[in-house]
Amino acid sequence: MLRRTATVAATTLSAVALVLTVALAAQASADPDRAPAAPVDAPDGVAPEMFAALQRDLRLTPAQARARLDVDDRAARVQQVLRATLGARYGGTWVTEPGATVSVGVTSAADADAVRGLGAVPVPVRHTERALDGAVDRLNRRATAAPPAVVGWYADLPGNAVVVLARDGAVPAARSFAAAAGVPAGVLRVQASTEDPKPYADVIGGNAYYTGSSRCSIGFSVNGGFVTAGHCGRAGARTSQPGGTVRGSTFPGRDYAWVQVDAGNTPRGLVNDYRGGTVAVAGSVEAAVGAAVCRSGSTTGWRCGTIQQKNASVTYPEGTVTGLTRSNACAEPGDSGGSWLSGSQAQGVTSGGSGNCSTGGTMYFQPVNAILAAYGLTLVTTGGPEPTPTPTSTGTPPGETTWQAGAAYAAGATVSYAGVSYRCLQGHTAQPGWEPPNVPALWQRV
Repeated sequence: MLRRTATVAATTLSAVALVLTVALAAQASADPDRAPAAPVDAPDGVAPEMFAALQRDLRLTPAQARARLDVDDRAARVQQVLRATLGARYGGTWVTEPGATVSVGVTSAADADAVRGLGAVPVPVRHTERALDGAVDRLNRRATAAPPAVVGWYADLPGNAVVVLARDGAVPAARSFAAAAGVPAGVLRVQASTEDPKPYADVIGGNAYYTGSSRCSIGFSVNGGFVTAGHCGRAGARTSQPGGTVRGSTFPGRDYAWVQVDAGNTPRGLVNDYRGGTVAVAGSVEAAVGAAVCRSGSTTGWRCGTIQQKNASVTYPEGTVTGLTRSNACAEPGDSGGSWLSGSQAQGVTSGGSGNCSTGGTMYFQPVNAILAAYGLTLVTTGGPEPTPTPTSTGTPPGETTWQAGAAYAAGATVSYAGVSYRCLQGHTAQPGWEPPNVPALWQRV
């Protein structure tokens, strides 16, 4: 596998009609005379192949898998709202095992009430998400000074700490490294690890693309080409199957690249499912910590797991890579650069990791939104869930537009929804289900 304040009243947020606690499906009845339950189909926008892989790798029934996907989708939405409304006080959002509850880190009683109003579970924390990310950044700036036995580091939202991974016997050295980087002892946790992460390369077989004799997996289509892992090839390198040129590549530091394909190649918003079909990509809404995630690669096909941590740093033989997401979905050499999805939403491209799909392991992916931002690219999407229909209005006042999912709204903008005017309180891109009456944290009725 060659291969990131406005104070909002709790009474306002409590009006948001989001139910974020979803019970797992009950076990089937043991009564032999009872008719079997009707089959549970994959939700709209989720490929049957991905739905099946989720059940296999997370050991879920179809009903449990569907409930899990619903919780993950809701967690992603509330994460966006709370990052905007709580600002510097936000402590992060994660899905609590076994995937039935959405939790949010809070630093004040007022924010706890607001989180409960959204249907999520507030968890008192000492450090905000920004504080944890700040500590990770300090370590990143001193990555070249990290002891060889330090495997990597990441922000652990549920644990409300920055974790430094070190091989046996290197814990004192890891603590000294963190102290020299300026990481406060109160936020640090050093953890012994047997990980031996490396970028995978030069494995033959599967549907992939090639840089010389080396094979990588395509990540996601963008206008003009596709994104993949940076260690798959340097800028200027030629690729084959499809033919193209690497226009941008970063590794180490980050692990991303984009390939501009030759004329005659058509980027499409699809991911190969390695079963003779494709999975549609509907967007790139970031999933929360704890959410289920599935990976597609040219060696091992579909493999699923959960998002364990974000803003992780890992030290490969070539150097440290920062800003990664950590997961327990397995991968093997040849999968590098491949696609990671949560439901129909693109999450990232495979970077590297430890282990394999026989014994399990820890994998890292580069978030796709960071790649798009770095190179000014636009994700190609197709076949996703249909936007929420816009209600028929009894008339739109002059200067207003009708609210529409997918539109970008700046603070102060006014829209009409079902004949009622609303003013935007916080700039955002509208998502299906975020109609103004449902999200008073973002919209105020005029």
